[in-house]
Amino acid sequence: MTPTTEKEPLRVLFCVGVTQNFFDLPATETGPVWKAYGDMMSNLARMEGISVIGTMDDDRLMVGKSDDAPWTFYIMADVADLDTVVAACNLFRTTMVGEHRLWKYGKIEARVGRALIIQGG
Repeated sequence: MTPTTEKEPLRVLFCVGVTQNFFDLPATETGPVWKAYGDMMSNLARMEGISVIGTMDDDRLMVGKSDDAPWTFYIMADVADLDTVVAACNLFRTTMVGEHRLWKYGKIEARVGRALIIQGG
């Protein structure tokens, strides 16, 4: 009998940015986009193989569109494998805002690593 070794999850930082297309919308049309972001985040948190550790909103000191760092908000999660990370990022392709996909108004990037153990102290 071969001993089974449990694979450590990937520690993933999902970096999410709101793009200029969102800011070009009239104020009366932004509600459905925010709802789509909420739907995307809820669906990500419910995905099998994802355990959300925490979130951080970065829009108090960074205002406006996010083409790259600093991003608008972050989701840190332990994720079972790379395919699940890809599936989570794919939510920007499958989450709809009216006739458009969420990626018209935002973007996502995943930073993949492992948990850092803080030693000493």
